[in-house]
Amino acid sequence: MITQGLRTIAKQDALYAQGRTKPGPIVTNARGGHSYHNYGLAIDFALLQPDGRNVSWDMNRDGNGDRVADWKGVVQQAKALGFEWGGDWTSIKDYPHFQMTFGLVLSALRSGAKPTAAQVKAAYAVIDKLQGEAEEDMSKIEVLETQIKELAEVVAGLTNSKDALKGQVLQQAGEIKELGRAILELTDTTPPKWSLEAIQALHDTPSVFNGNPVIDTPDKATKTEARIFTVLYRLDLARLKGD
Repeated sequence: MITQGLRTIAKQDALYAQGRTKPGPIVTNARGGHSYHNYGLAIDFALLQPDGRNVSWDMNRDGNGDRVADWKGVVQQAKALGFEWGGDWTSIKDYPHFQMTFGLVLSALRSGAKPTAAQVKAAYAVIDKLQGEAEEDMSKIEVLETQIKELAEVVAGLTNSKDALKGQVLQQAGEIKELGRAILELTDTTPPKWSLEAIQALHDTPSVFNGNPVIDTPDKATKTEARIFTVLYRLDLARLKGD
């Protein structure tokens, strides 16, 4: 945010008096007529806070988190536009200060010299060019933001689809597991231990119809058969049922 541009000679003299003949710290070594502010060729700036109202002169602040101090970022942009920075001075540092001198020294300005129309036009050409590039970059950023938003929606849709598919797979896996148990019961002919006594007893029991053993395979029985044989044995119904 630009905090000051053109400064009158009287205002410059008042600033110069601060810390010398008036209270306050010294803020400038330039008397009236000895600052580029006095000719509309300098600006002072500060960092605008996120609330849009307050400003900061904190040179280490990194509000956008890009690991480059915001102050340094502003200086880089200003230099690209053709401004000189007061932070580069050796006699006294003026970190919030930019100026564009057009090659004119202060003595020439005090004598009435001004930048030529061609110089001003060239300066604006640089500014317009960089502004156009910035607008183009912003346009690209907006396109990327739209694409990212659309991609996020696709990813969200895929995530929902994945969750639904996962649920279906788990359900099918459960059904397959249950089917596997059923098939195993129908195909596994190894008798469970708890049925061995009943199966052996039924093998040793002759049928009342033909005298043959009620069960002719004492070492083989599915779980379903084992349950039936155990029930028959415990209810002593084997002789009635025969083979």
